[in-house]
Amino acid sequence: MAEAPTALTVSTTTDSADTAQQLARGAVEARLAACAQISAPVTSVYRWKNAIETTEEWQVLFKTTEACYPALEAQLIAAHNYDTPEIIATPVVRGSGAYLAWIGAETVAP
Repeated sequence: MAEAPTALTVSTTTDSADTAQQLARGAVEARLAACAQISAPVTSVYRWKNAIETTEEWQVLFKTTEACYPALEAQLIAAHNYDTPEIIATPVVRGSGAYLAWIGAETVAP
């Protein structure tokens, strides 16, 4: 049996449930992510333009592969409503073999 491709989780945040849904659906429809989970609301505290901001946000967690990451990042940047969106990829170091294989089967690197 072939080894599953290197899996990643990629996270971003946005300011509304509708935008989170659009980002999630766009990535899954394009087969750049096998799955996208939306968690909300989360409270983010950060520095932006010399001020401390506190904002309610929706977090989207994408399940993808290393091969799909460049295209997923490009799609998120193009579709995102933030000037500097959070896009952070974390390698999956362990996981269910069947689940990791599913991620590989459901994604297609351009």
